[in-house]
Amino acid sequence: MKKCIMFTVALLLLAGQVPRLKADEVSELKQQMEKQEKLLQQMQQRLKDLDVSKKVQEKEIDEKISKAVDSKQTTVLPDNLKWIEKVKLSGDLRYRHESIDSEKEGRWGKGRSRNRIRARLGIKGKVNDEVDAGLRIASGSSDPSSTNQSLDNGFSSKDLWLDLAYFNWHPTAMKGLDLYGGKIKNPFYKAGKSQLIWDGDLNPEGIGAKYVMPLSENDKLYINGGGFWAEESSSGIDQSLWGAQTYLKHSFEKKNYFLAGVSYFDYGNTEGQATLYDSSDSYGNSVDSSGLYLNDYDLFEGFAEYGFDVSDMPVAVFGNYVQNTAAKTSEDTGWLIGCKFNKAKEPGSWELSYNYRDLEADAVIGVFSDSDFIGGGTDGKGHQFGGKYQIAKNLQVGLTYFINERGVDDDSYRRLQADLIFKF
Repeated sequence: MKKCIMFTVALLLLAGQVPRLKADEVSELKQQMEKQEKLLQQMQQRLKDLDVSKKVQEKEIDEKISKAVDSKQTTVLPDNLKWIEKVKLSGDLRYRHESIDSEKEGRWGKGRSRNRIRARLGIKGKVNDEVDAGLRIASGSSDPSSTNQSLDNGFSSKDLWLDLAYFNWHPTAMKGLDLYGGKIKNPFYKAGKSQLIWDGDLNPEGIGAKYVMPLSENDKLYINGGGFWAEESSSGIDQSLWGAQTYLKHSFEKKNYFLAGVSYFDYGNTEGQATLYDSSDSYGNSVDSSGLYLNDYDLFEGFAEYGFDVSDMPVAVFGNYVQNTAAKTSEDTGWLIGCKFNKAKEPGSWELSYNYRDLEADAVIGVFSDSDFIGGGTDGKGHQFGGKYQIAKNLQVGLTYFINERGVDDDSYRRLQADLIFKF
């Protein structure tokens, strides 16, 4: 700045635009210029100090925000809203387009296409340190094995049903134990999420328990059980289900694992009784001329699952076998083998799955088995192919294709499902 001013004055002098100055006037001018230069330097330093102070403040604010996030600090709620901290909401919505076709006596039908939704909303609350309670409502009908709702009937309003209503007691005095009561999620483990015996939407009603017992650093023993009320009758003949299951899981390095176990399910008072849920539909089970069950159902199940990595891709192979030890007919067994590749979790990730099963007519209770395979129920065999892709966080697309044979005549059955799944 000083050089610029002096250069300007020199130019003016040379151009004759200012008179010749005296020595004392030149000295005074130089002093004023030095004062102005010092003032400018002070102003520049002040601006620098302000900029540094601003950056320090911004850094302190960022650090406070980071600490709050890391420590999960939240705004302090007033006393009358403290209950919100004990409650958790969750839900999902699935939109499905489905195409179904079947062949009977060598002829394919005209096929069927439909659009369906599944909507579920759940709430879970903490009663105290040892007890939780929850409920969930879902779309669909009273069908115990499906929460799908078809989009039809002239834009009519759709039904909502009580899908879950339960308590969960996990006593601190017995770590690893969970006791459930009410309309609860199925407490029994399904290898590879197999639906050979149980449909994934089936929620039994009664009392259930799960217990995890560590045996070593890499081994755990799981014990599951329950008693459920399938049908209450005013005549005094109630139909019930009692089940027990145990399996051992061994963990290897890199999250690899192997598990194997057995289950036993005892249905009380089924022979000679009306079929469960819908007395007009046997869901593939053998019935007499009056539509009553021909068999009791006491099921023995064996299952195994092996999970491992292939090039950092999780892979699982699994299988399960079931036999109705109380059946009077020879159609008393079922089995399934399958595999899964990768996991659709992060955006851009994918997974593939496949299984083949053969489920005879009286191997399991038909109304509780997979409602999509062979159109629901028992007495069929065939393939199931599946794939999923994670579009974005909590948003997924999926395809499932069934190539099945139904009944003793091996009538062909095809079913294609395209899903769009939202979770929140």
